[in-house]
Amino acid sequence: MAGGITDTGELYSPYVGLVYMFNLIVGTGALTMPKAFATAGWLVSLVLLMFLGFMSYMTTTFVVEAMAAANAQLRWKRMEKRKEDDEDEDSSSGVSDSDVLLHDGYERAETRPILSVQRRGSPNIFEITERVEMGQMASMFFNKVGVNLFYFCIIIYLYGDLAIYAAAVPVSLMQVTCSATGNHSCSVGDGTKYNDTDKCWGPIRRIDAYRLYLAAFTLLLGPFTFFNVQKTKYLQIMTSLMRWIAFILMIILALIRISRGQAEGHPSMAQLSGIRNLFGVCVYSFMCQHSLPSLITPISKKKHVNKLVLLDYVLILAFYSLLSFTAIYCFRNDTLMDMYTLNFTNCEIINVAFIRYFLGLFPVFTISTNFPIIAVTLRNNWKTLFHREGGTYPWVVDRIVFPAITLIPPVLVAFCTHDLESLVGITGAYAGNGIQYLIPAFLAYCSRKDTQLVFGSGTVNKHLSPFRHTFWIVFVLIWGFSCFVFVTANIVLSESKL
Repeated sequence: MAGGITDTGELYSPYVGLVYMFNLIVGTGALTMPKAFATAGWLVSLVLLMFLGFMSYMTTTFVVEAMAAANAQLRWKRMEKRKEDDEDEDSSSGVSDSDVLLHDGYERAETRPILSVQRRGSPNIFEITERVEMGQMASMFFNKVGVNLFYFCIIIYLYGDLAIYAAAVPVSLMQVTCSATGNHSCSVGDGTKYNDTDKCWGPIRRIDAYRLYLAAFTLLLGPFTFFNVQKTKYLQIMTSLMRWIAFILMIILALIRISRGQAEGHPSMAQLSGIRNLFGVCVYSFMCQHSLPSLITPISKKKHVNKLVLLDYVLILAFYSLLSFTAIYCFRNDTLMDMYTLNFTNCEIINVAFIRYFLGLFPVFTISTNFPIIAVTLRNNWKTLFHREGGTYPWVVDRIVFPAITLIPPVLVAFCTHDLESLVGITGAYAGNGIQYLIPAFLAYCSRKDTQLVFGSGTVNKHLSPFRHTFWIVFVLIWGFSCFVFVTANIVLSESKL
């Protein structure tokens, strides 16, 4: 995620890229959206969802533009180095100093406006052919303080991600296997509110069961943080297939229940107190900016990449709306659970035991495959942040310290709380806000400045964002900083009332 230039990988068509982006964005965050919709009211939720979708699309085009500018800079540096090597060869082959000076002056006069060559039909210098990750773009376009702030933001976001994952799996297992009444197969999602101190099995309380599952989850998946793991293509296909089966099942089951007149939901239009969590959930659910280099670079034809991304956002917006509206009209607000899949583990909703357990345990399978990937990514970000040119880490630091500081904090957070809605809300509202709004806006601004400096003010980036006016960058920055203030004020006011 934060590394340097990596292999582009096998090329694929724009429509395959569209599917990959859809799968990336529509992840675990979508499962917490129905509860957030119900808490904030359907009208406020829909308006905020559409606005945040638009904002996310805008900053996505900013990142694509910065990727093109980074590719141009790399090409320019290679051409300059090649030219210097050629000049060194000429100077060492017995050519007189005066000839070299004349040749150098001629070369600079001929090649300095590099894009004059581009206009005569050679490949465009702004073509995105090399995968330049966000960390490398930050190093190219930001100063040292900006680079450190970038890594800080990425690291906090990944910690939030891991805490959400570490809590979601034990919560799902606890809800499916625990019951105050002893009926393990039908009691979850029936509207009964359980306390953490309620009994689970014999003397074991629900909170004890949750922590036992958390310990098992940490012992099983934690060790992967100490090694290198890669997400295989087949694992990605399997988890994507499971995710789509689960989402489609939930929408169909909710629609069937509504069509039969069994709907219990009466959502309000607006509840301002729920906006804070809704904002974080929506930001988290539109997050893809940090993975755009991996998604966009392998697309074979990038001429209409911004239109393709827009189509993706429209489809995702429609999907989120469908999932959330069927949920808030099917279930009462007070029965909607943080993890929406758990609402379908009740016999009254579906009497097929396999489907109940599949949906109830769905987050366990998908999150368990993602947790090691995110953990290794976070570990590598820590290494990159403290890396010094030419330096190496001692074995203990490399193999023990970095994995430990990666794994321990999110597990401790999950041990202290399993409030998924708040975890998602806070992660999205703070670190997600920085990654989705502030960093792309600064990347667009700094890359435009660098492009003009290197190539001249008349240069046009072929992947320039449709939101090319400086007004949009200023608007995104003001919005991002305003969100920090709003969310913080909301948290302070909420805590002061308690």
